[in-house]
Amino acid sequence: MDSITHTLFGLTLYGALKTEKETKRYNRALLVTAIGASQIPDIDVVSQFWDTQGLYQMWHRGITHSIFITPIWAFVFWGLAWLLFRIKDIRLFFIAWLAVFIHVTSDLFNAWGTGYLEPFSKIRITFGTIPIIDFVFWIIMLGAFIIAKRSSIPSQKVFRTAWLLVAVHIAAQSLCGYIIYEQHEENYEKIALSANFIPYHFTVIGKKDDIVEIVEDNLFQSEKLLYTLQSSENADLDLLFRERPEAKTLYEWAPFVVIVDNDKHLGLYDPRFYRNGQSFLFEYIEKKGQLDEMHVKN
Repeated sequence: MDSITHTLFGLTLYGALKTEKETKRYNRALLVTAIGASQIPDIDVVSQFWDTQGLYQMWHRGITHSIFITPIWAFVFWGLAWLLFRIKDIRLFFIAWLAVFIHVTSDLFNAWGTGYLEPFSKIRITFGTIPIIDFVFWIIMLGAFIIAKRSSIPSQKVFRTAWLLVAVHIAAQSLCGYIIYEQHEENYEKIALSANFIPYHFTVIGKKDDIVEIVEDNLFQSEKLLYTLQSSENADLDLLFRERPEAKTLYEWAPFVVIVDNDKHLGLYDPRFYRNGQSFLFEYIEKKGQLDEMHVKN
């Protein structure tokens, strides 16, 4: 999920747990814990500043998003609560643990996926049933803040209801995505799913031999073929991997790729993020420049 959604998750968790029976200092510690722990797995973005081997694609949403690391993050925020607020309460440890768990688990539902089982498995788990930015989440949680402020309903009840609605939305959208995935799976050798910003609308990306098809589908309308792409499966990628380490990382990270080998470029891209004739995850080298460089060296 995006940073705004994770922040809203933290604030909604705080609203669901805050109580007037506790001291202001405890509630401040609770606020910092809920928001901070909801964000902390994304600290891996700093790795791009020292990445010289093109491994950022693997590092981002990698070990920091592992289910096995969640108690370590929880311990960090439990310690911070004591250092910053002098609150040593085991409840904050479990609240931090819950916040981190929500973060890393919700990211599983995006097309990007996470290293949920690292370091014991390098498999990127992705369901692709929830978009990275899900406006339904925003509407539910922002609606809860408005209701909590303007109504006489206890705020804890409002925010807990919001969490229930979030869970129902995830379950309903994921069930819809699963049905669509099953309908298309027999047509391809490899298949991936990516949720659209419109609720219950999905993009199905399927590969068979050297052909990749991108299809838009939902349970309420007929499917629509958006793109047919051809992958140059016999291309020699050694030079590409040598010159652009990011390309090798993308090749290993993505469920499958489209390989481009024409007069201008040698490269590959992730078709899950293909929009308007291009994918923003595209790693390539200019052929003319590389050939000239090889000629000079010879």
